[in-house]
Amino acid sequence: MATCYRHPSRETGVSCSNCGRPICPDCMTTTPVGMRCPECSRQKTVVKTLRNTVRRPEVTFALIAINAAAFVAEGNISISGQPTNDVYLKGALLGSFPGLPGQGVAHGQWWRIITSGFLHENLLHIGFNMYVLYILGQMLEPVLGRLKFGLIYGVALLTGSFGALLVSPHVPTVGASGAVFGIMGAAAVEMRARKIPVMQSGVGGLILINLVISFALPGISWGGHIGGLIGGAIAALLIQQGERRRLQVLAIAACALIGVAAVGGSLVTAKASEEEPAEASPVSFVGP
Repeated sequence: MATCYRHPSRETGVSCSNCGRPICPDCMTTTPVGMRCPECSRQKTVVKTLRNTVRRPEVTFALIAINAAAFVAEGNISISGQPTNDVYLKGALLGSFPGLPGQGVAHGQWWRIITSGFLHENLLHIGFNMYVLYILGQMLEPVLGRLKFGLIYGVALLTGSFGALLVSPHVPTVGASGAVFGIMGAAAVEMRARKIPVMQSGVGGLILINLVISFALPGISWGGHIGGLIGGAIAALLIQQGERRRLQVLAIAACALIGVAAVGGSLVTAKASEEEPAEASPVSFVGP
């Protein structure tokens, strides 16, 4: 049995409803939201109602606007097809390719790790990604806040690029789905923490359907999807633990460290890809 965190010699089966630390009868304070430890009982409980959580998802709108602007700059406003201008050629994710000497992350073009997450092939590609981002952003950003939502998106984008390079370093890859998959993973983590059935909410089904599409259809970067999903879910878990243990700064730092590690892994993977044989491949969508 657990022992009180302030009185180690006393066993107890009760934990603080806020931080989760075990507390003995002498340390219990009755509150409307359950028993709390002395420290947490002195804090005011912020009650989130429909009125104060419904606000404009500004980061979500900003991300959609950036993606739309980048798509217009690519110059291929069509249902299908592939852009060929410099915005696309210099921004798509590519580890290395023998037929393109000096091009790719392996040759110092590190920005491709980031810019590829804002480029898309055609209207169908960007339309699907931005629709899912809009739906999930409206649901998740008001709960997490702008900073944490943006941080999860950024981490997922970087881990998605890392995953894409691990699987297909010689294939030009574009799309925001790595980051969007990360938001899906974060939504699932948040719902599980709030005791909301993930499958019944629709998020679980959305993840499963998109994973099936990732593996079933050719030309889709499943590595980017898996990498983004894992990165977003881990970032959300870290943020949750930071809030629960009142270590939010440490949690944010840990998320930033994951992003840095993903960039480092991408650079190493891209450099190693120069020694691998490359086959001519079509452009890979990071998304359906």
